[in-house]
Amino acid sequence: MDDSRDEHGPARFTPPGIYDGAVSVLDRLGLGRLRRELSRGIAGRVLEVGAGTGRQLTRHPAAARVTAVDPDAAALRRAAARAPGARLVIARAEDLPFDDGSFDWVICSLVLCTVGDPAAALAEMRRVLRPGGRLRVLEHVRSPNAAIARLQELANPAWGRLAGGCRLDRPTEETVLRAGFSAVGRKSFLRGHVVLIEAARPA
Repeated sequence: MDDSRDEHGPARFTPPGIYDGAVSVLDRLGLGRLRRELSRGIAGRVLEVGAGTGRQLTRHPAAARVTAVDPDAAALRRAAARAPGARLVIARAEDLPFDDGSFDWVICSLVLCTVGDPAAALAEMRRVLRPGGRLRVLEHVRSPNAAIARLQELANPAWGRLAGGCRLDRPTEETVLRAGFSAVGRKSFLRGHVVLIEAARPA
C-alpha cells in the first residue's frame, strides 16, 4: 500500500467496522445489485476513487488492472485483505497522485456525496483519464421532489456528523457535466434518488 498522504489535515472518517456493517445491510437491500452494475464491463487501467474497505474491489472483472485510492489508511488495510491484487494508495479525491491520462476508467461508489470539494475531485478524475476514457459514478443525489429535497437540506447537519461528512442533496449529475465530461448514460433508481452515471472525457 502506497502512503501518499495529503497535507490538508485530518478528515472525518466513518470507522471501518461500522462502515462495513452498514454497507452489508444496504447490499442486501438492493445496493449490491447496483454495485455489480457499477463494475460491469470495465477493463484496462482502472482507478477506483474512495475505495474505503474494498467492498467494490471484489466486484471488478479480472480484466481490470485496478488502482484504488482512499484517504483513510485503516479502511485501506481492510481493502488490502479483500483485494490483494489491487494497488492501494492513500490519497484524497481532490489531489490524485497520478500523471495525466493514466487510466482508461475511473469509478466511484457513494463518494462524491462525502468529498469536501466535488468539483475539484471531478476535475482530478478527468485529468487522470485518457482522452475518451470513461467515468462511472454510483451516487445518491438531491431528490427531484422539492419537498423531499428540502428535508434533505434540513437533515444534512445531523446526517453528516453520523456519516463522515456525507451530504444527502448534492446535484452530482450536474457537477459531472460542469467538470467537462460528456454524458454517455444514466440509470435512475429509487425514483431518482440514486443514479448510476456514465460519462466520458472528450477525446
